[in-house]
Amino acid sequence: MTKNECYAYHIVTRKKMNVGQIINFDKNQKYTLYSFFFEKEQRNANGEDFFRILYRSYKDSELKIDGEEAEVVVKYASQTVRTIREVIAEMVRLQEYPQLPSRLSCLYASKTYEDVLKWKAIFDSYKRNVYQIVKRRVNGNYFEGDGSLLPKEDGAYFHTKIAQARDYWQGNKKNQLPELLISGKIEVVEIINDYTG
Repeated sequence: MTKNECYAYHIVTRKKMNVGQIINFDKNQKYTLYSFFFEKEQRNANGEDFFRILYRSYKDSELKIDGEEAEVVVKYASQTVRTIREVIAEMVRLQEYPQLPSRLSCLYASKTYEDVLKWKAIFDSYKRNVYQIVKRRVNGNYFEGDGSLLPKEDGAYFHTKIAQARDYWQGNKKNQLPELLISGKIEVVEIINDYTG
């Protein structure tokens, strides 16, 4: 972790930003995906969640899940496996690397324009709206990690995921998917690309 001024490139996906706009990211502020990981529920039109749908299907001896119910099951599984990844990464950070910025309370960015384009390609593949790429001045803490080292989104044992999180928090070693976790005073200094029109 470093604490001083640096520049970073950031993908804007929620609301367009302006030059001079400042975000103060402290340890009590939650990243926007926090609510997706920890507060979003997946339910069908009848208000049934994943477990209720699974139990009812099993009880009916069919275990046939399709349509809206299949969508709820798939979205729940996808959200849960990513939530597990973030919880394990945060658990390891708190225990072994408490001086580093939290993935749950930071802004994600890239050190170089080339790196941010890798993330844009990933966002595009998931059909996420990308409004802008902006350059930011950071006066605070940052950590450079490699997103490819994060715990995998699979059914591996938790001890495997914990080992993967330890690898991630050791820093950007492989440089496959570099990401910069930034916190502190973050100012937009330049709009690099505007994809809104």
